[in-house]
Amino acid sequence: MDPLTERTPRVVSAVKLLRTAERRKAGRFLVEGENSVTEVLKANGSTATVVRDLFYTEAAADRFQHVIDLALSSGVRAALVTDRAAKALSDTVTPPGLVAVCDLLDVPLSDAIRPDTKLLAVPVEVNEPGNAGTVIRIADAVGADAAILAGDSVDPHNGKVVRSSAGSLFHLPVVRERDTDSVIEQIRAAGIQILATAADGEIDLDNADELLSKPTAWLFGNEAHGLDPAIAARADYRVRIPIHGRAESLNLATAAAICLYASARVQNRDTDQG
Repeated sequence: MDPLTERTPRVVSAVKLLRTAERRKAGRFLVEGENSVTEVLKANGSTATVVRDLFYTEAAADRFQHVIDLALSSGVRAALVTDRAAKALSDTVTPPGLVAVCDLLDVPLSDAIRPDTKLLAVPVEVNEPGNAGTVIRIADAVGADAAILAGDSVDPHNGKVVRSSAGSLFHLPVVRERDTDSVIEQIRAAGIQILATAADGEIDLDNADELLSKPTAWLFGNEAHGLDPAIAARADYRVRIPIHGRAESLNLATAAAICLYASARVQNRDTDQG
């Protein structure tokens, strides 16, 4: 069978998914590369997402036959495509030649805020896709219950977000909720304390173990301006990360990693001791 080209209707429809508006319209998005495609195939048919198509080049078939076999064994339609088609499907400089078409991850806020929720990562107004994906990856690594992209944040289905999450996008609920007030209200209604990172916070992270043992949602601000003071003021406590060297501040992903790991350390310690 001849490979599909960039003019084949299935490929043309998939290429449109590189645009945010088309993703919303079609209810689907693209997942690219061995790691991400493998993870989404493992999650295929779960509440996370459904894989509809897999496109691969001859070179990708030589390198990633195990991924193609996983797709076929899962009942996913797989098709060989030309290199030009693979390039059209990619938003990377060097396309890996392996692209899956998946249903959007439409996770409602209620799936993230549950009676047994212990830890939430809540980046607010995060615009940089790499940072958003990294925070999702960190949330997954520490065992957080969910990541909630609040406010006017980047689309979690953006290609760079997907790649930066390194498969974590498919391991835990990832919610996008534009109404930050609603996020805060629902978290508080669930009895989960809200902590915000702030350079002038009244609590030092090094002295916060008792606080961190409680179910917690961490609010993180965006890359350029940090957390809006009005949003930070709505947190139960504002927490500062002590800086012992000469650096003026920490970037979003670093601050998120430090705070989420601090919470996970205390919560897991208390669980083990209990």
